[in-house]
Amino acid sequence: MESRGGKNYTSTRLNTQNKRSFRFGRVDIRAKVPRGRGVWPALWMLGNSITTVGWPKCGEMDIMELLGQEPNKVYSTVHFGPGPGSIQISRSLTATSPFSDDYHLYSLVWTTDKLRFLVDNQLISEVNKSDLGANNYPFNDPFYFVINVAVGGNWPGSPDATTRFPQWM
Repeated sequence: MESRGGKNYTSTRLNTQNKRSFRFGRVDIRAKVPRGRGVWPALWMLGNSITTVGWPKCGEMDIMELLGQEPNKVYSTVHFGPGPGSIQISRSLTATSPFSDDYHLYSLVWTTDKLRFLVDNQLISEVNKSDLGANNYPFNDPFYFVINVAVGGNWPGSPDATTRFPQWM
């Protein structure tokens, strides 16, 4: 446990911004995720243009997000739109056992005008350019990776006495 800013925990992230960006292909990430109230692991990508056009206009592709208090459910989401808030297309998969019990393969198959999100090679979501309607489609541009384990936040809420630390992915 690490105390910082009056909290007894911190979050961590790895990213490839200004180091390596990607455009199209298949991404496979094999991971074993943490669990517990307030724990929020994510495997995602942000558009390189974030520094010039901002979020959500740059685009965000969430290959996998999990709320620690919902250990059997993962989400795949895209965020886009002119801002300040995002428009999103989000789908989820609910499994019979917690994703934290074993390693799973989280994948993005990224082609021109189409995104396909998979878990253990099972399709969770497909988003096509036409699904965005008249909105700008940022997903044909370069993106960089973000891999993180967040603790707390508006969506997962705060950890409680049942949340064990340290956590890892």
